[in-house]
Amino acid sequence: MITEKTPLNPVLAEYLKNINLNSVTSERKDILQPLVEYIQNKVDNQKQIRINFICTHNSRRSHLSQIWAQTAAAFFQINNVFCYSGGTEATALFPMVAKTLANSGFNVLTAMSGDNPVYAIKYAPNEHPVIGFSKKYDDEFNPEGEFAAIMTCSQADGGCPFIAGAEKRIPITFDDPKEFDNTPLQEEKYQERSLQIATEMFFVFSQIKK
Repeated sequence: MITEKTPLNPVLAEYLKNINLNSVTSERKDILQPLVEYIQNKVDNQKQIRINFICTHNSRRSHLSQIWAQTAAAFFQINNVFCYSGGTEATALFPMVAKTLANSGFNVLTAMSGDNPVYAIKYAPNEHPVIGFSKKYDDEFNPEGEFAAIMTCSQADGGCPFIAGAEKRIPITFDDPKEFDNTPLQEEKYQERSLQIATEMFFVFSQIKK
C-alpha cells in the first residue's frame, strides 16, 4: 500500500491500495533500474523528462505503461514528466484496455470514434488527460528527440534496433494479455497485466529523489 500525495480520482485512489511495491522482484528491479537512473538524472539537472513507451501495435502494453507512468509521476509529484506511446505500426487502442483502465478508476472519455478512436484518460479531476490513440513511435504527436525509448514488448525490441532521437533505449518487456482475447479469462488477465505495469511504474517513481 502506498500513501497518496496528489489527489486522484476517488475510485483510482482506492484501487491503488492494491499496489504493493514490495512485490517487485529483484530481477524486475534490475530491469527497471536504468529507467530510474534516467529519470533521476533529468530531475537532478532540472530537465524535462520525456518517456516514449514502444510496442509493436501500440494497442495494449505501451498504452498501459504510458498511462500508469504519467499517473505515478503525478502521484509522487515528480514534475516535468511527459509520457508518450507508439508502435512500429499503428492499429487501435484495444477496447479492453480502455475498459480495464475505467475499472481501475480512470475517467475514460471517447474524444473521437472510428477505426482508431481517440480517448481522453483522466487520473485526477484537475489534471490534463492523457490522450490515448494508436500511432507509430515517430508520429508527430510524439517527441522528436531528448526522450527515453522504453521497449515494452520483445518483438518491437528485436525488430526495431534503432529509435531515432532517443537518448536512451531501455527494454522493459511485459507479457501480452492479447493471448487471452475472446476467452473467459480475458478481463482478469488484462487487469492482472495492468496491475503489474502499475506496480512497476509506481516503483520507478517512488525511487526518485527530488
